[in-house]
Amino acid sequence: MGKDMRITLALAALATVSACVSPRVADQGTAPVDVKIIALNDFHGALEPPRTAIPATTPAGAAIRVPAGGAAYLASAVQSLKAANANNVVVSAGDLISASPLISSHFLDEPTILAMNLIGLDFNAVGNHEFDRGRKELLRMQEGGCEKNTHLDPCRVDADFGGADFKFLGANVITESGGTLFPSHGIRSFGSGARKVEVGFIGLTLKTTPTLVSPGGVAGLTFKDEAASINALIPKLKAEGADAIVVLIHQGVYSKAGYNTKTCDGVTGDLLPILPRLDPGIDVIVSGHTHQSYICDYGTVDPQRPFLLTSAGRSGTLLTDITLSINPASGKVVKRGADNVIVQGEAYQSSSGPVETNAAFARFPQEPRVAALVSRYATAVAPVAQRVAGQFDGSALRETSPAGESVLGALIADAHLDATSAPDAGGAQVAFSNAGGLRADIVPGEGGAVTYGQLISAQPFGNTLVVQSFTGLQIRALLEQQFDSGTNTVAQPNMLMPSRGFTYSYDLSRPAGKRIVDPRLNGEPLRDDTVYRVATNSFLASGGDNFTVFTQGADTVGGPIDVDALEAYIVKAGRLKPPAANRVKRIN
Repeated sequence: MGKDMRITLALAALATVSACVSPRVADQGTAPVDVKIIALNDFHGALEPPRTAIPATTPAGAAIRVPAGGAAYLASAVQSLKAANANNVVVSAGDLISASPLISSHFLDEPTILAMNLIGLDFNAVGNHEFDRGRKELLRMQEGGCEKNTHLDPCRVDADFGGADFKFLGANVITESGGTLFPSHGIRSFGSGARKVEVGFIGLTLKTTPTLVSPGGVAGLTFKDEAASINALIPKLKAEGADAIVVLIHQGVYSKAGYNTKTCDGVTGDLLPILPRLDPGIDVIVSGHTHQSYICDYGTVDPQRPFLLTSAGRSGTLLTDITLSINPASGKVVKRGADNVIVQGEAYQSSSGPVETNAAFARFPQEPRVAALVSRYATAVAPVAQRVAGQFDGSALRETSPAGESVLGALIADAHLDATSAPDAGGAQVAFSNAGGLRADIVPGEGGAVTYGQLISAQPFGNTLVVQSFTGLQIRALLEQQFDSGTNTVAQPNMLMPSRGFTYSYDLSRPAGKRIVDPRLNGEPLRDDTVYRVATNSFLASGGDNFTVFTQGADTVGGPIDVDALEAYIVKAGRLKPPAANRVKRIN
């Protein structure tokens, strides 16, 4: 065989080998790398099962309610999802802490931070409730230590609180120096070599946070526009090597779809106007704040922005299981998918009957380390939680009347008034409570017994009472702000609930400033030029919930902590009959 022929055959053989090998080599370089993002939001310190059920449908089509939640079950669910893909990261879209049950709030939410360390949380975007106890206490949650920043003593169970192993993120929370209070973003890498991919995470809260917390807690901080803050970071993340970008934002939408229904139909809410302004380079938005569950492929709304929009309800009852398939050669996301997973743990007895576990959905065991942590704190708080505070004839519920008033709100307003009406306690003539401060129903147990744990679960913020002077004209303006102040609108009013003896009507067909009709105190018309003494909690008194008129009060007198006032009112009553929610009337 001649040399030329041998060369020809050799080249042919090489070509054959190349033809066989090249597709495999190419596949190794371009086959997508799957990254699992395990997301939650609005946990609110729900260490124990919150006695909440998720409405669902079995594969056979039967409508059922699935019991969900509890930190030990949540930890096990996270472990199960992690086991499916070593490329994983666990994230939260804010309100991890505060507005918490007694087991967490009584210990300044230290046990929630410790539980999330055990669960393996990587990032938490700050929410509005992270600021409830102020900047210094929030920084302690991140950094650890036992400095006392509130009326409660820290480190009462764990003497050496080490803070969060995970990172708080706050891209739009700016300090006096011009920098961010917490890092704006973080990046996680998965794989190695040619198969390495990186995912960037931007975390932030809603820009209206200062109207949702006591102003003293955010003094000196600026909360910038959400979309502008996000978009400014996209080039930075790309320059740092991010192949995919995930936004963790404590703002959300409302959806009437099922917990795992994949639709954008019918969604409403304050996040919607932000979405069309966002950089198209974003791949996923993990949201929160509304306590809703949804999975929306926003590309069906705006093809230029094909990101997923997700939320996992509240209190650790759901987890969002998100998968991003990333081409490592091009650094592009080629596929996105998500499912909301019910964190099914244990059955419970509801007011309407038993809520049983269901074999049609995964049931997760308790994770032993987290279960032990929860048990330790439950034991520590038991003497406080189980102490009987008094007896009720009937329940005090948050459910509202057609006018937006609730029995619980009326009860708490009455307790505010009773604690501050004496001349040496401020001389209050009327008191107001706010719907956002009511966090749990009070349902009496055997013999009508109500525990202190129930009282503090109903109003867990530890606000003090404040009495101030306002003219009748100012009180009218205050009530108008229910429908026309900041995020308070006719479409989404933010109702105040008055104490006994104060009544009024409202007519939403009237123009702004004229909607309050016939306000009366003890049957007498409210007079514009008469000065009245008004009691409320310190959150509202500092302008919270967009009620800026409260900041105009004069002759301020401080009072007791709100939950102590409620307990004293119940004890004084002997056996309390909750009031009717009939002080406010809607005309139109």
